[in-house]
Amino acid sequence: MREIEYYKKLDVLKHNLSRMEKVIIAFSGGVDSTFLLHVAYNVLGDNAIPVTVNSTIYPVRELNISVDFCRRIRLPQHIINFSELDNPKFCQNPPERCYICKKELFGRIKSLATQLDVQHIVDGSNLDDIDDYRPGMQALNELGIKSPLIDASLTKEDIRELSQEFGLPTWDKPSFACLVSRIPYGQEITKEKLSMIDKAEQYLLNLGFKQVRVRHHGEIARIEVAPEERCRFTDVAFMDKVADELKLLGFTYVVLDLRGYRSGSMNETLKI
Repeated sequence: MREIEYYKKLDVLKHNLSRMEKVIIAFSGGVDSTFLLHVAYNVLGDNAIPVTVNSTIYPVRELNISVDFCRRIRLPQHIINFSELDNPKFCQNPPERCYICKKELFGRIKSLATQLDVQHIVDGSNLDDIDDYRPGMQALNELGIKSPLIDASLTKEDIRELSQEFGLPTWDKPSFACLVSRIPYGQEITKEKLSMIDKAEQYLLNLGFKQVRVRHHGEIARIEVAPEERCRFTDVAFMDKVADELKLLGFTYVVLDLRGYRSGSMNETLKI
């Protein structure tokens, strides 16, 4: 019964994409956009055009993942270089920072779409995304960006299961959000902070953690790992090792969030 349900959703997705005929896909290399690109490519062939942003607020490893995937399926990829830190309003880190970012970023993608004579731009937002505080979705609506995974009622679970069936390498890839999401609202976003976060998370990933966030609270690094991975921090020598490494990156104090990773934990302070 479960398989019948998500295959029906997949049929809706394919139908909607086929009606677009030619489409630009905002492709990050994550679970959702990889799935969307795969389906679009199978439906539209070379008329599915991946556009990836080389951004200051995402690790280079994410860009490399997207490049590798496009090379593997032999699909030309457009890359837009973009620095969100050039916008003072964004760097002030207001609760609507995602709106500011998406409005400017997708504005640039729209300009590329005009150059390529493409009418439709789509992103990889899925049905679960509408349950969290995501002001960036307002920007997408204002710019006429479509979210075909939402239109087909596809959830993250649906996408992971279908991705596994299709043999996509991202089917079990941990959820990821931009590095700015590690900095509390109202605290200035700087290149130095983003670098500290990126290096700290890469260090923990190298230790074998799969789901990692290092939240930047001034002098304090608050580590979130998947709930089932928290037990690794019961070893005193291991804790000392991690603390020493993160202190070398510039943090004074290193703490573990006892609840573990959960999406949008920085939004817990907002009154929505």
